[in-house]
Amino acid sequence: MKATKLLLTLTALIAISFNGFCQQFQIKGKITDTDGQPIPFVSVFIKGTTKGVSANVDGVYNINVDRGIVSLTFTVVGFKSATQTVDVFDNLTVNKILETEQYTLNSVVIKANAEDPAYKIVRNAIKNRKAYLEEIFAYSSDVYIKGVQKLVGAPKKFFGRDIQKTLNLDTNRNGILYLSESQSKFSYMKPDRIKEEMISSKISGRNNAFSFNKASDMRINFYENLLLENTGLSARSFVSPIADNALFYYKYKLLGKTEENGLTINKIEVTPKRKNDPAFRGVIYIADNIWRLMGTDLILTKDAGVNLIDTLNIAQHFIKIDKYYMPGNLKFEFNGNVFGFKFEGYFISFYSNYNINPKFEKGYFTPEILKITKAVNKKDSAYWANNRPIPLTEEERKDYIKKDSIALRMQSKQYLDSLEKANNNFTLNKILITSYSRNDRYHKRSYTFDPLMQSVFYNTVEGFAVKYGVTYRKRLEDNKYLTIRPEARYGFKNDTFTAKLSTYYYYDATKRAGVGLNFGNEIADLNNYGTMSPLSNTINSLLFERNYPKFYKRDFININTQRELANGLQAYLALDYNKNYALTNSTLFKFRDYDDRAFTSNNPLNPADDTPFFSTYQSAAITASLTYTFGQKYITRPDAKIYTEAKYPRLNLTYKKGINGVLGGDTDYDLITFEAYQERVGLGLFGYTSFVVGAGKFLNSQQVFFPDFKHFRANRAMFFPPNLRKFRFLDFYQYSTNDYYFEAHLEHNFSGFILNKIPILRKLKLEEVMGINYLNQPQKRNYTEYYFGVQRLVFGISYGFAFDNGKKVDQGIRFAYNF
Repeated sequence: MKATKLLLTLTALIAISFNGFCQQFQIKGKITDTDGQPIPFVSVFIKGTTKGVSANVDGVYNINVDRGIVSLTFTVVGFKSATQTVDVFDNLTVNKILETEQYTLNSVVIKANAEDPAYKIVRNAIKNRKAYLEEIFAYSSDVYIKGVQKLVGAPKKFFGRDIQKTLNLDTNRNGILYLSESQSKFSYMKPDRIKEEMISSKISGRNNAFSFNKASDMRINFYENLLLENTGLSARSFVSPIADNALFYYKYKLLGKTEENGLTINKIEVTPKRKNDPAFRGVIYIADNIWRLMGTDLILTKDAGVNLIDTLNIAQHFIKIDKYYMPGNLKFEFNGNVFGFKFEGYFISFYSNYNINPKFEKGYFTPEILKITKAVNKKDSAYWANNRPIPLTEEERKDYIKKDSIALRMQSKQYLDSLEKANNNFTLNKILITSYSRNDRYHKRSYTFDPLMQSVFYNTVEGFAVKYGVTYRKRLEDNKYLTIRPEARYGFKNDTFTAKLSTYYYYDATKRAGVGLNFGNEIADLNNYGTMSPLSNTINSLLFERNYPKFYKRDFININTQRELANGLQAYLALDYNKNYALTNSTLFKFRDYDDRAFTSNNPLNPADDTPFFSTYQSAAITASLTYTFGQKYITRPDAKIYTEAKYPRLNLTYKKGINGVLGGDTDYDLITFEAYQERVGLGLFGYTSFVVGAGKFLNSQQVFFPDFKHFRANRAMFFPPNLRKFRFLDFYQYSTNDYYFEAHLEHNFSGFILNKIPILRKLKLEEVMGINYLNQPQKRNYTEYYFGVQRLVFGISYGFAFDNGKKVDQGIRFAYNF
């Protein structure tokens, strides 16, 4: 017994001693320059390791270290690196003053009219660019990302709403709009395999939300020739200052040299040769002899073609790991002004605990590029205080306290009811122009009533008519939802009332799975892709005596379901029953009567004959479709599976069968179609290309009525909403087919490559577009459209030509609107 007690005592003493030996303490402090001004985002690492933290925007840092002698290194671009050694036996405060790095030209002789020495340095960096781009085969690291977006100025009211109250701003209408943090484990292997697992996530004021921070979005490598492609920042890419063709785009100036850790570092100013080139301006740091990038401090402005923001600053600092240099931190800082809302902010990523020789198991990399689990947003404040590598500023700390407190109140029924009382107010503008919604956030449901202005319309079949619907939406757990929409329609001239009910239940967000049920009767377009909106047709009919759409009536039941079968493979299945009725014009009323034109009949194949062109019939059909995307990558969240934009085309195979005799069905046909398409294929500085190629054939066409023909997305109007699959001069109905077809659409957007070189036009930031549409079917062989034009945001104008088997059949201007 005594021996047992002695053993327990010794074990306890050893445990206490071991715990004391391994106990961690915190070193904190502030980093300033020699004038006492804080230096933001200084990297602080434990010497000889890749374990470290970063100072915040106020220069404040804190780092957890083990007991004993610890050496800290402080590094940031533009200042001399420093080391501080301390004996840690308790929590310590270690403030640090860094001296500004002195870049001198004492040893450099620059002769008049001679080339600046920076050019030789840059040429050597360009020669080594590809080697440094490909030198790392694989690595893993911890990544911390913080995002902050602030409003620093705003109008008092916007669309009648008080901005200060709506956005929870201070009396000067300033404040943080968005604050998020995340920690991830990031892995990479050549050529482009990535895997990221989010460890923790926090969003101010949204305790149950998951951050959209993604380490792969923060990656930028200036050893690549072109950067920031398909990011939404611009329609084109930007040229790196050390790209293979960089000397065509940049001017260089050597600002000075300095010695650091045995290396001579050159500070080089880079400026675009031409004001509106897709190029950066700022400073890069290149080491002599090894010709490596040691840091960047570069800016993109509106002159370079960035959208939505005024400037974007990209500052990058590298740390040495063995013989390599890896990113230590990377900051994207931005500002802008939209409709009087002045904003600024930054996203910063901090990398630590690098492993540049990881041993990844076979199958480690999969199409899942980011995984977020339910536990990610459950970390408490104590966890973040001990694991946050960039301390919060006082403003950020207060924002968390304030918004988290509001978030708790917002979960109560009393608060939500008071909020809905204010937001659900009934106004004439809502009911007439936009839409009127009644939200019940506590019960996660809403009712949306159609605006009256979109509900009243005119066509020659119904005369003046009204169509009105209400959409009910119920949000469920795990991103599931249910929608129910009843809709009624009445034509005053043909005295016809129709009504339908549409429902959809989205029951599995991770499998993109849902089921729908729709039934009732409706007045439908004979072209199942539609021709134009009711408002557009109303204007064309009443003002210009053009009745392009043709209609029929149908009683219908539709049951459909969709689900992901495997990654990138989506399946769709639908069962349909229809009873279809031909319709005729009931009125020829118009506001203006043109002598050279007249309304056509509702028979699209015979404009002068208004007798019904098909007899009433019933149809039962089944449609099965598979859509597959090559190389599809995705993000897994607890409440959804999110596909990322694929690098390769998407394929669709569809089979539709009209079943004779089932439910009294009169149709008998088999249609198979195939389509390959891809949008925004990046071509670097030359913009991007989008294409669609489709073909199909009725394998059996024993009994096919016109509504079941293969139709095309046609257009005859001067103003139209664009679509890659849309023709610009093709008749809506004349060339629908019950045989075979082949169609192709190609559009290239030059993204300002041409017009950007014209001084007057470059300020408009217009994007040049060129396109070709092609159709081949038994009645329309080798129909081709060519068009060219310009576009900006949601508007575009183009001029095109249409050729039928080599003979020009149409030409004209088209205005596009995308809203």
